[in-house]
Amino acid sequence: MEIRAVILAAGQGTRMKSDLPKVLHKACGKPMLEHVIAATRAVGVERPVVVIGHGAAQVRTTVKEDVAFVLQKEQKGTGHAVMQTRPLFEGYNGDLLELFGDAPLLSPATLESLVRFHREGGFAATMLTAVVEDPAGYGRVIRDSATGHVVKVVEHKDASEAERAVREINTGIFCFKARDLFEALAEVKPNNAQEEYYLGDVLPILQKRGKPVGALVVANPLEGLGVNSRAQLAEAEKILRLRKAGALMDAGVTIVDPDNTYIDQDVEIGRDTVIYPFSFLEGRTKVGGECLIGPNTRLVDTSLGARVEATYSVLVGSEVEDDVTIGPFAYLRPGTQVRSRAKIGDFVELKKSVVGEGSKVPHLSYIGDATIGQGVNIGAGTITCNYDGVAKHPTLIGDDVFIGSNSNLVAPVKVGDGAYVAAGSTITRDVPPASLGIGRARQQNIEEWARRRRKGHGEGAG
Repeated sequence: MEIRAVILAAGQGTRMKSDLPKVLHKACGKPMLEHVIAATRAVGVERPVVVIGHGAAQVRTTVKEDVAFVLQKEQKGTGHAVMQTRPLFEGYNGDLLELFGDAPLLSPATLESLVRFHREGGFAATMLTAVVEDPAGYGRVIRDSATGHVVKVVEHKDASEAERAVREINTGIFCFKARDLFEALAEVKPNNAQEEYYLGDVLPILQKRGKPVGALVVANPLEGLGVNSRAQLAEAEKILRLRKAGALMDAGVTIVDPDNTYIDQDVEIGRDTVIYPFSFLEGRTKVGGECLIGPNTRLVDTSLGARVEATYSVLVGSEVEDDVTIGPFAYLRPGTQVRSRAKIGDFVELKKSVVGEGSKVPHLSYIGDATIGQGVNIGAGTITCNYDGVAKHPTLIGDDVFIGSNSNLVAPVKVGDGAYVAAGSTITRDVPPASLGIGRARQQNIEEWARRRRKGHGEGAG
């Protein structure tokens, strides 16, 4: 049976103290709104409708998911926000989820339970509620003491002292029969302290029409709570990360210390990989099986093959094939590709370069805008001088090349297959295949110079 969804994301989120729209603040590596969109897709919603207002342009450009945006020009409450979507649901008689874009902890399993409870009960509206220790600020769910049925929802500002003592709150998450919802919304009035149109006010209207209203208490009350402050965002972040770590460990990944390991929601990791503490795996990073990552390693939008070791290193926008060792203290910048069985050692920086199969850049080198062939050894302290102050230029190094330590390769330059570059050289012209390139001044020894210098300065003087 078809299911559709409306996600409310128009609020400013003043308690966040931010110029960024609240729903775009990230939790576990992605905007909160995208977590909610993903949850709706998991229960079969093909194209959710997102109501935007504050920071609308920024929300449109940031969210890459296939959604329909509806603008709420004035923020006059949740009911008013849903009213703006009515033209998109003309003729639709199925079920409609209503959610908030600042609830990243909501799981697909909970949404599935809500939809199932709604349909099996034959309800016109079903609300997701939560029982919490501190309900301050949330709308209270008032039930009939005899039957347990929901009578109404009262917002905190409008609640009496007795009603404020109720610990069951409205999460703001509903499942409606779409036709019943929009018919009832037409009768909602802003009769409250805020002079806003509350979505919860459709419930007594439906009940007066003889339409049944249901309420499902969520098993984990944290799932239904929105994020309204930086502190709550940090709490949501921790929960999501531990949830992600648990799923990875269930799939065969070893995470030595989940509390001190930070893995984003969309990261993929193969089985038998070990993640050591204080490692950050971010964005759309993919890690193959049997890898050793960390400690203190950061991977951002990076792909690693199988059996890769990366220690105390940073890799951003890079591709690494199988059986590669990286670090400690290496930095791979965007556009870098490292082929299988290569070695990138300590204090090496690679930028937009290709390191061929079995090649080694062991230590203390900068390689930028370079293509390195197979079986190459780059000596310590080698630099590709790729920038002339105006433009970047390429360095091409063929197969089986040996670059001596402390060499400067001034681009554009090419070193042919099987060639050698002598240590300490500055290479400004191409080195032909199987040749030796030397670019340094001839050494001159001046005998007895040091002794004469000491004598001239009074050797042995007090």
